[in-house]
Amino acid sequence: MSVERQTIVLHSLIAKDAPMAMDLKIAADLGYDGIEISAAKMRAFLAAGWTEADLVERLRGYDIPGTGFLMDIERHGGAEESLWRDAGELFHLAQIAGAKAVQAITGPVSVATVRAHAAGRPVTGYSGVLGLPRDEQMRITARNLARLADMAAERGLILYFEALGWCPLNTVSDQLELIDRAGRSNVKMVVDFWHCYVSGDTPERIARIDRNAIYGVHVCDSLRHDGGIPDEAVLRDVPTGGGVLNLQEWVDAVKATGYVGWWSGELFCRRQHQDDSFRVAAGMKALMERLVL
Repeated sequence: MSVERQTIVLHSLIAKDAPMAMDLKIAADLGYDGIEISAAKMRAFLAAGWTEADLVERLRGYDIPGTGFLMDIERHGGAEESLWRDAGELFHLAQIAGAKAVQAITGPVSVATVRAHAAGRPVTGYSGVLGLPRDEQMRITARNLARLADMAAERGLILYFEALGWCPLNTVSDQLELIDRAGRSNVKMVVDFWHCYVSGDTPERIARIDRNAIYGVHVCDSLRHDGGIPDEAVLRDVPTGGGVLNLQEWVDAVKATGYVGWWSGELFCRRQHQDDSFRVAAGMKALMERLVL
């Protein structure tokens, strides 16, 4: 029986503009323990004319703890049917890829939409549960989480939940309440340092999470955020380890829960996305090994 240990996996955002084949080569050549693979890159692989059998063969031998992501999980009313359709397609893709889980995130993804709503300006396009009472936001999102979890369970998948920092119900406590309300054993959360930071959570709060609620960890950084609606494109445009977060404190907080599992280094730094992805991924792996192992 293998001994449970902390593992370092490659996040597909490290080489954001590279194809899936390059992500796989980076992970293998640099000795990552696995890969949190991009569903968008897998779809691009298939859209280029490769088959699902080709995808299975390419991914054989890789540990894939998760893939992302299912967006706007609070869709309701006229938008609801599109959620179940998108979920079915993504769960199928995850299953054939051999992924163990699918990331589910809240919306709306558009920061401009959230800002317009907050300023009282007209909102066009998808608005999610913006403007609804908190109880209604909770009810809708938890209901959808439960149904999505049941759909995922039919394929043997876990849902790992992440609330975006500029969206409603974005704190750790909010997320844990939603998971509790959903009442499904295959729904867990991913601890993302950036989303926690901009939502006002701290390492001290992270350390109090029940370790059984945590599925994975996104190690990431930020520029200084002084409050208000965070702009991800601006605040995350920094090398991981080069921002304002004391990453060791955040890592130690997660480890204080007793969590043992996978850690994935997210990267939104545009300069590094246009650099040598092998060198960037090697640096990320070395940083996470220092922090976590």
